Amino acid sequence: MIWPAFLDMAFMRHAFAAGTCVAIAGSAIGYFVVLRRQAFASHALANVGFAGAAGASLLGVDPMLGLFVFVFGAAAVMHMGGSELGERDVSVGMILMFSLGLGILFVNLYSANANAAIGILFGSLYGVNGVQLATTAGVSLAVLAALTILFRPLRFASLNPGAARARGIPVARVGLLFLLLLAAMAAVAVPVIGALLSFAIFIGPAAAAQAWTKRVASGLALTVGLALAETWSGIIASYYIDLPASSAIAGASFAVYALAWLTTHSWRLPHALAGPTKPGT
Repeated sequence: MIWPAFLDMAFMRHAFAAGTCVAIAGSAIGYFVVLRRQAFASHALANVGFAGAAGASLLGVDPMLGLFVFVFGAAAVMHMGGSELGERDVSVGMILMFSLGLGILFVNLYSANANAAIGILFGSLYGVNGVQLATTAGVSLAVLAALTILFRPLRFASLNPGAARARGIPVARVGLLFLLLLAAMAAVAVPVIGALLSFAIFIGPAAAAQAWTKRVASGLALTVGLALAETWSGIIASYYIDLPASSAIAGASFAVYALAWLTTHSWRLPHALAGPTKPGT
């Protein structure tokens, strides 16, 4: 088979495969995260995994198990935190604060195996092994399948929750299922790209796509395309320039979002710089 030379190495093939899985499923979930204004929740869920991994290390079990347990538990608690944006943000902030405090406590109680937990914060795309790749691929496929089934009610509930509720759609249940899907995707994405840089996949591509198009179908397709382009270009750039892969992907994500913002707001800049026009001038 003919492919670029860097794909001759197993760790690069694993990085591309894991990154592709996270880019497709994570950005698809991320489109609805941005649409539903739950970016803070996605950031919090990713960081909650740190406490779960640290707690599992303290108990002598697989850090991934603790990550999954904490992330799913946090998603359920977030759902009960309130339906209004202000109420939800307060509850999410408190959960994030408490979980990070627990994580620091767990690391201090058992610092001998703290590297595994701390590594969760930054991810290790080039350290993905065969078992992690299989888990990432399996969860990503399951999330995509569930998102496909949930797509119509989720779209309706995200765009117009009042009308969706009047049509008999269980908006609260749809919201809980969506948070659980986001939690599952965060749990497998964090070891790959890291909790601190998860915005690069969950938020960046979707925010750029929604700046360029308001149609859900085309926006979702553009979101996935941008996420794949950013992930692949980030991995290749990190290989040749010797940069951390997560940082390169985050940089590409920010650059695309900045371009989207500039192209959609550039017509407003001259008016904003000129200031308000005085009556009669």
